[in-house]
Parts: sequence; C-alpha cells; structure tokens
Amino acid sequence: MTTTLLLRSDRTGLRWINRKSVGCFYLFTAGIHVGIVAADTELYRPFADGALLGAVRSGWDAVFMAHPTFWGLALAGGELTLGLLLLAGGRWARVGWAGVIAFHLALMLFGWWAWVWCLPALVLVTAAATAESRR
Repeated sequence: MTTTLLLRSDRTGLRWINRKSVGCFYLFTAGIHVGIVAADTELYRPFADGALLGAVRSGWDAVFMAHPTFWGLALAGGELTLGLLLLAGGRWARVGWAGVIAFHLALMLFGWWAWVWCLPALVLVTAAATAESRR
C-alpha cells in the first residue's frame, strides 16, 4: 500500500513528503554517526562480522577500523550530503535519490541482516524516486 501511495499524482503532495522524510532521515542518521564517533568508535567493530564476502570483513578491519574516527565522520558527511541533496529538491534530489539507492545496495554487502532492511527500503525509495522523476 505504501508503494501505491508513493506513485500517486502530484495532487497528494506525497512525493514532496517522501523526499523530505528520507532527507530528514539521512540527516538524523548522520547525527547518529557523529554520536558514535564521539562516544566510542569500537561500536563499529562488529558491523562487518556477517558480511557476505571475506574481502568485506577484512577490508572493514583493515580500512575502516584502522581509522574509525575519520571513516565514521566521512560516513556522517556522506549521509548529511544525501539528506541535504534530497531536501534541496529539483535536480539535486535526483543525485540524492541515486546516492540513497547506491548506499542501500552497498549496505547489502554487510550481511543477510542488512537485506532485511535494504530490500523494503529499496522498494520504497526507488518508488519515491521514480514518482518524483515523473513529475
């Protein structure tokens, strides 16, 4: 039902609400990463334990966990950027939607647990992005 609502015409204003909702969600998650960096970057350590590929697990330890403050803030900056692009609307929102979709596809490399979140999220954000691009 939510997907159907996302695809309705401009008269409902749902495209604007969904773009803004996803944008605000990404601003919120950027803040969470700033909080993790401020509190304890070791909270990131087990994130890739269930990764589907050994290269993802070893890369997480060798790259991200080698400098978790930098990468945690970089992740926050990326999410902040995506949120701002969506909130800006217009052509910027198209870039934001593409980034959100790419982010979720990349997140799926971290394990089956991520698929539980990413598959429904991809359906919703793809439907919202498609609806907005038809405008």
